Amino acid sequence: MGYIEELRSIVGHRPLIFVGSVVIVQDSRDRILLQQRKHPLGSWGIPGGLMELGETAEDTARRELFEEAGITIGDLELIDVFSGPQNFIKAPNGDEFYVVTIAYATRSFTGTPSINDAEALAFQFFDLQEVPELVKSHRVILDRFLAKNNTLLR
Repeated sequence: MGYIEELRSIVGHRPLIFVGSVVIVQDSRDRILLQQRKHPLGSWGIPGGLMELGETAEDTARRELFEEAGITIGDLELIDVFSGPQNFIKAPNGDEFYVVTIAYATRSFTGTPSINDAEALAFQFFDLQEVPELVKSHRVILDRFLAKNNTLLR
Protein backbone atom coordinates (compact mmCIF):
# COMPACT_ATOMS: atom_id res chain seq x y z
CA MET A 1 0.00 0.00 0.00
CA GLY A 2 1.39 3.39 -1.00
CA TYR A 3 1.38 6.63 0.95
CA ILE A 4 -1.87 7.93 -0.54
CA GLU A 5 -3.73 4.67 0.05
CA GLU A 6 -2.50 4.62 3.67
CA LEU A 7 -3.55 8.23 4.18
CA ARG A 8 -6.99 7.59 2.68
CA SER A 9 -7.50 4.61 5.03
CA ILE A 10 -7.09 7.05 7.92
CA VAL A 11 -8.98 10.14 6.71
CA GLY A 12 -11.55 8.69 4.33
CA HIS A 13 -12.81 11.02 1.60
CA ARG A 14 -11.96 14.33 3.35
CA PRO A 15 -10.16 16.95 1.22
CA LEU A 16 -6.38 16.58 1.22
CA ILE A 17 -3.47 18.36 -0.45
CA PHE A 18 -1.24 16.27 -2.71
CA VAL A 19 1.91 17.23 -4.59
CA GLY A 20 2.58 15.87 -8.04
CA SER A 21 4.91 16.30 -10.98
CA VAL A 22 4.26 16.17 -14.71
CA VAL A 23 6.75 16.32 -17.57
CA ILE A 24 6.30 17.67 -21.07
CA VAL A 25 8.63 15.42 -23.04
CA GLN A 26 9.58 16.71 -26.49
CA ASP A 27 11.20 14.60 -29.16
CA SER A 28 13.66 15.75 -31.85
CA ARG A 29 10.70 16.82 -34.05
CA ASP A 30 9.27 19.10 -31.28
CA ARG A 31 6.32 16.77 -30.74
CA ILE A 32 5.10 16.27 -27.18
CA LEU A 33 4.40 12.98 -25.45
CA LEU A 34 0.87 12.56 -24.12
CA GLN A 35 -0.76 9.77 -22.19
CA GLN A 36 -4.26 8.51 -22.86
CA ARG A 37 -5.51 7.74 -19.38
CA LYS A 38 -7.78 5.12 -17.92
CA HIS A 39 -9.11 7.68 -15.38
CA PRO A 40 -11.02 9.56 -16.56
CA LEU A 41 -11.42 6.96 -19.28
CA GLY A 42 -9.89 7.94 -22.61
CA SER A 43 -8.80 11.43 -21.57
CA TRP A 44 -5.41 12.73 -22.68
CA GLY A 45 -2.89 14.30 -20.34
CA ILE A 46 0.75 15.02 -19.64
CA PRO A 47 2.50 12.03 -18.03
CA GLY A 48 3.24 12.30 -14.33
CA GLY A 49 1.85 11.48 -10.93
CA LEU A 50 1.82 12.05 -7.21
CA MET A 51 4.77 12.29 -4.85
CA GLU A 52 5.63 9.50 -2.43
CA LEU A 53 7.18 10.14 1.00
CA GLY A 54 10.82 11.19 0.88
CA GLU A 55 10.85 12.09 -2.82
CA THR A 56 11.85 15.35 -4.40
CA ALA A 57 9.61 16.75 -7.12
CA GLU A 58 12.29 15.78 -9.65
CA ASP A 59 12.42 12.23 -8.24
CA THR A 60 8.65 12.01 -8.64
CA ALA A 61 8.85 13.15 -12.26
CA ARG A 62 11.57 10.63 -13.10
CA ARG A 63 9.86 7.72 -11.29
CA GLU A 64 6.46 8.40 -12.82
CA LEU A 65 7.79 8.67 -16.39
CA PHE A 66 9.68 5.42 -15.95
CA GLU A 67 6.75 3.60 -14.31
CA GLU A 68 4.09 4.88 -16.69
CA ALA A 69 5.92 5.19 -20.01
CA GLY A 70 9.05 3.09 -19.60
CA ILE A 71 11.37 5.99 -20.45
CA THR A 72 14.26 7.48 -18.51
CA ILE A 73 14.37 11.26 -18.56
CA GLY A 74 17.44 13.47 -18.29
CA ASP A 75 17.66 17.17 -17.50
CA LEU A 76 14.46 18.82 -16.33
CA GLU A 77 13.51 22.46 -16.84
CA LEU A 78 10.91 23.92 -14.48
CA ILE A 79 7.88 25.30 -16.29
CA ASP A 80 5.94 26.48 -13.23
CA VAL A 81 4.05 25.41 -10.11
CA PHE A 82 0.26 25.18 -10.36
CA SER A 83 -2.08 25.29 -7.37
CA GLY A 84 -5.30 26.77 -6.08
CA PRO A 85 -9.04 26.12 -6.16
CA GLN A 86 -8.96 25.30 -9.88
CA ASN A 87 -6.87 22.25 -8.96
CA PHE A 88 -9.62 20.72 -6.80
CA ILE A 89 -10.66 17.20 -7.80
CA LYS A 90 -13.47 15.01 -6.57
CA ALA A 91 -12.82 11.44 -7.67
CA PRO A 92 -15.66 9.11 -8.67
CA ASN A 93 -15.16 7.22 -5.39
CA GLY A 94 -15.76 10.42 -3.36
CA ASP A 95 -12.12 11.22 -2.53
CA GLU A 96 -11.51 14.99 -2.54
CA PHE A 97 -8.14 16.62 -3.03
CA TYR A 98 -6.26 19.68 -4.15
CA VAL A 99 -3.16 19.04 -6.23
CA VAL A 100 -0.06 21.20 -6.26
CA THR A 101 1.48 20.30 -9.61
CA ILE A 102 5.11 20.98 -10.43
CA ALA A 103 5.49 20.97 -14.20
CA TYR A 104 8.73 20.29 -16.02
CA ALA A 105 9.89 20.00 -19.60
CA THR A 106 12.65 17.92 -21.13
CA ARG A 107 14.06 16.95 -24.48
CA SER A 108 16.42 14.48 -22.86
CA PHE A 109 15.06 10.95 -22.61
CA THR A 110 16.02 7.40 -23.49
CA GLY A 111 13.77 4.52 -24.37
CA THR A 112 10.63 4.16 -26.41
CA PRO A 113 7.36 5.00 -24.64
CA SER A 114 5.38 1.88 -23.87
CA ILE A 115 2.39 1.05 -21.73
CA ASN A 116 3.54 -0.72 -18.62
CA ASP A 117 1.12 0.67 -16.06
CA ALA A 118 -2.55 0.13 -15.27
CA GLU A 119 -3.17 3.89 -15.62
CA ALA A 120 -2.55 4.24 -19.36
CA LEU A 121 -4.33 3.19 -22.52
CA ALA A 122 -1.73 4.67 -24.87
CA PHE A 123 1.26 6.97 -25.26
CA GLN A 124 1.73 9.04 -28.35
CA PHE A 125 3.85 11.96 -29.57
CA PHE A 126 1.75 14.78 -31.03
CA ASP A 127 2.66 17.74 -33.20
CA LEU A 128 1.81 20.93 -31.34
CA GLN A 129 -0.86 21.71 -33.95
CA GLU A 130 -2.54 18.32 -33.40
CA VAL A 131 -2.75 18.09 -29.61
CA PRO A 132 -6.05 16.43 -28.63
CA GLU A 133 -8.34 17.83 -25.96
CA LEU A 134 -6.51 17.56 -22.64
CA VAL A 135 -7.56 17.25 -19.03
CA LYS A 136 -8.36 20.88 -18.08
CA SER A 137 -5.46 21.42 -15.66
CA HIS A 138 -3.02 19.96 -18.21
CA ARG A 139 -4.25 22.36 -20.90
CA VAL A 140 -3.25 25.21 -18.55
CA ILE A 141 0.20 23.67 -18.08
CA LEU A 142 0.73 23.19 -21.82
CA ASP A 143 -0.40 26.77 -22.51
CA ARG A 144 2.10 28.10 -19.94
CA PHE A 145 4.85 25.98 -21.49
CA LEU A 146 4.02 27.28 -24.97
CA ALA A 147 3.89 30.89 -23.74
CA LYS A 148 7.28 30.55 -22.04
CA ASN A 149 8.72 29.12 -25.24
CA ASN A 150 6.95 31.65 -27.52
CA THR A 151 5.30 28.81 -29.39
CA LEU A 152 1.73 29.10 -30.58
CA LEU A 153 -0.72 26.36 -31.42
CA ARG A 154 -2.02 26.91 -34.92
